[in-house]
Amino acid sequence: MILASGAPEGAGLFIPPLFEVIASVLCLLPIAWIVAKKAVPIYLRTLDERTEKIEGGLRRAAEAEEQIAVERAQWAQEIADARAQSGKARDEARAEAQAIVAEARAQASQEAERLLATAKAQIAAEAKAAEEDLRGHIGTLATQLAGQIVGEALEDQALATRVIDRFLDDLEASTVPAGSAGSRR
Repeated sequence: MILASGAPEGAGLFIPPLFEVIASVLCLLPIAWIVAKKAVPIYLRTLDERTEKIEGGLRRAAEAEEQIAVERAQWAQEIADARAQSGKARDEARAEAQAIVAEARAQASQEAERLLATAKAQIAAEAKAAEEDLRGHIGTLATQLAGQIVGEALEDQALATRVIDRFLDDLEASTVPAGSAGSRR
């Protein structure tokens, strides 16, 4: 170890000599002045611009969030309205379907009644025609039988018709009490 005489020891090792401090200050003053006049304003302007951009972005984001909230509320209202309208339309469609079904049932019932009435009328007409046809056959048979019993042919048409009608009337009169007597038992 080389120790120079007059060399500081201890904490004095870290303290520079006065001429070095003065020389350093004289060198740093122009640099500090240039930095303070030129670089610091540019730096502060850049910081202000960035701060303004960030604050503007935050304002726009807040406005966008408010707009989104308003639009969400509108959409929710529109969806609720659409659901209500669709429910109303469904109810109207159901009511209309029920009315159509009721109308179709009424028409089917009327058509069935009309067909039943037509069928009854046709059956009655056919029964009357069958009765007339049967009367004619029975009359012919009765005339032939009466002619064979009497031994003469009944050729007078008016007489034959009266005889047949009287015979059929007697026949009907005799079958009606027998039918009602059977129902009295």
